[in-house]
Amino acid sequence: MSVSAAQPASRTGRHRAESPRVVVLVPAHNEEARIGDTLTALRCQGREPDHVIVVCDNCTDDTELAATAAGVETMCTTGNTAKKAGALNQALERLLPLLDDDDVVLVQDADSALDEGFIATALAHIRKGYGGVGGVFRGSAGGGFVGHLQRNEYARYARDVHRLGGRCLVLTGTAAMFRAGTLRAVSRARLDGRLPAGDGRGGVYDTTVLTEDNELTFALLHLGFRVISPAGCALETEVMTSWRALWRQRLRWKRGAVENCFQYGLTRVTWRYWGRQAFTFAGVLVSLAYLLTMAVAPFLGGLQVQPAWLALSAIFVVERVVTVRYRGWRHMLLAACMYELVLDYFLQACHAKAYFDAVRRARRSW
Repeated sequence: MSVSAAQPASRTGRHRAESPRVVVLVPAHNEEARIGDTLTALRCQGREPDHVIVVCDNCTDDTELAATAAGVETMCTTGNTAKKAGALNQALERLLPLLDDDDVVLVQDADSALDEGFIATALAHIRKGYGGVGGVFRGSAGGGFVGHLQRNEYARYARDVHRLGGRCLVLTGTAAMFRAGTLRAVSRARLDGRLPAGDGRGGVYDTTVLTEDNELTFALLHLGFRVISPAGCALETEVMTSWRALWRQRLRWKRGAVENCFQYGLTRVTWRYWGRQAFTFAGVLVSLAYLLTMAVAPFLGGLQVQPAWLALSAIFVVERVVTVRYRGWRHMLLAACMYELVLDYFLQACHAKAYFDAVRRARRSW
């Protein structure tokens, strides 16, 4: 079906002009197994969306059939080779001309399920003038030990965002809401040279990057828009179920973030992101130095326990326990065992590989 078939038309001069129309885009590639849960969560919203479109991108399963059976519109991409960003650009190219500036577009991953207050909370912040409102995610069940580690990691991320009052570095691709007028402003800025050109055709999403959500956040901030991820915009998203899958995901995230910084250069917006990259890189070097010290110490007279190192270790244990409190006291007790160092060093290795690949401009893959 075409987007126009469901008539999410301009509301100029129509009734209910005080209430923006909410259109949801769900890009999906072979999500037959999960799309039903995603759409059910949308139907359970306190403020239901006016229209939902599942953007089926190069699917070889029955994603389209499952979405149609759930009563929503589907759109199939044509000749798309640019993954999620390309699929969304095709959908937005058809959709945006049909919307008023004050209508909103919610872009949501097909493997995520929104909590029931997500849309209402996001709309309230859009009315306050925010250019983009993102979600705060927690990990879904499953994935064994790897999944457990990710759920702890996501709980810490949510805690950090909440403590900062919703201030976030990136509007994550799990779910984010924008005014239609804001997305049009991004498209115009790509065409007139104020932003990176992306696909060169004014596409909202930059199809040349690995992390299109991070780049879109940069674009919004450079155009003067504010972004936020409020506590009420919570959702559950799928976790990676193997170390191999997690490695691929995080390598893409990290390298994409690094390359986005180079793409925009050092600006009033990106200096914080550059600082974060420098801090992360320093952490990689410290971890490497620590591991090398532990490896050679037995050959240099053995390990000696220093009070300063014990105090530092105690602080680290307390941090691990306190920051996972969103998951309950049982997980807090487990965190004291420091078993999560496995994930910490895994991610450090992933960061190091991302920096190395970015510097030598290795071939990129999704």
